[in-house]
Amino acid sequence: MTKAQVIKEPNAIVRYYRETVGELKKVVWPTRQEAVQLTTIVLIVIVVMATVLGSFDYLFTELFRWLINLR
Repeated sequence: MTKAQVIKEPNAIVRYYRETVGELKKVVWPTRQEAVQLTTIVLIVIVVMATVLGSFDYLFTELFRWLINLR
């Protein structure tokens, strides 16, 4: 191989940066309206799930309290 034929590969950090930039260019970013809508959905699901889990926690606490007091 002559010097003209030697292909030097970039180091790992440079290659990682180039690949990352290349992948980010392929991303289809949501519009502001889509981002707001999706965030709203996530917040609603979080509130609903917190309410459901809190209710179950309360009901099981009361059930075990009632069972313990039966003795």
